[in-house]
Amino acid sequence: MKRGLVFALGAGLTCAFIIDLCNLFYRCGCRSWWSGAAEACNVHMAGMKHCPWCTIGTGGFAAVVAGIVAAQAWLTFGFPSWRWTRRIVAVAAALPVAGALAAVVLGLWQGYWF
Repeated sequence: MKRGLVFALGAGLTCAFIIDLCNLFYRCGCRSWWSGAAEACNVHMAGMKHCPWCTIGTGGFAAVVAGIVAAQAWLTFGFPSWRWTRRIVAVAAALPVAGALAAVVLGLWQGYWF
């Protein structure tokens, strides 16, 4: 029961704040879902490099989210001896850590910073 709640909390945090991470990593102009989302993203501006997460389409963006949630699932269910407090800290930390890994890989692959 506790593991399911920890996982649901982590996945919920990921879904709620993934677009904020987009702007954190790429400084692209994306904002929280409730503040316009990708409305101000550089993907809508001509003559500049476009945000990697916003250019990979809905399926690609969903794959980024799924990768982070998969890491959270592994941390939630893969370590049976962990107490729930350790588990919840690890699951919460997976959002910025796995998100940063995805951001660096996609940013380098698309040449965003060069």
